[in-house]
Amino acid sequence: MTETGSGVRRHDYSDREALAIALAAGIAAQLAGAIAERGEAALAVSGGSTPKTLFKVLSETEIAWDRVTVILVDERICPPDSERANQRLVRERLLTGHAAKAHFTAFETGLATPDENARRSAELFATVAWPLDVAVLGMGTDGHTASFFPGGDMLDRALDPDSGERVVPMRADGAGEPRLTLTLPVLLDARFLALHIEGEEKRAVFETALGGNDVRAMPVRAVLQQEKTPIHVFWAP
Repeated sequence: MTETGSGVRRHDYSDREALAIALAAGIAAQLAGAIAERGEAALAVSGGSTPKTLFKVLSETEIAWDRVTVILVDERICPPDSERANQRLVRERLLTGHAAKAHFTAFETGLATPDENARRSAELFATVAWPLDVAVLGMGTDGHTASFFPGGDMLDRALDPDSGERVVPMRADGAGEPRLTLTLPVLLDARFLALHIEGEEKRAVFETALGGNDVRAMPVRAVLQQEKTPIHVFWAP
């Protein structure tokens, strides 16, 4: 592990399987510790193709999954069974094996407007054991994380460190469908915060994000350049 002055702790691995095994072990240790201390744990995960191997390894890990609540970091506003839905990925790839016993609370995506879906999602998430014990973020090649997209219509609202909101809607040219996302302060409250990236292209994006300070151009900087919470960056080629 290497650490920068900004609190970014870098964990580089030779291959993606080794990364998945190491990150899954870290997540499981955090969740097991929370269960031992408080009787329950909360895990927020991201969608996309990157976490598929991680989800497989994590689902095979033996912890008290019946004491764990799983939620998503963000979601597309689309039908739950759509191939674009992050919740479908979680149900098919993570909530299997030992992890089938976990409680999953999905974003609401079936109401008329993004704002209505955001409000209802926040109500559903009220039962989660906050703050999160673990939050695992991804990153796009445009420098977005969660649904904090460059040019997002609610980006300032989502990144507001003093916001009392847990969920906001997001529309952006690069987002495709309208989205729902947890807000920055909710993510920074996590007891263990990880950024999971793979491949040389995303490593270059990550290095660029570290080297600049325009958060609106690359919103992942809001996570990488804050001083409240250490961010563990897991990378493999």
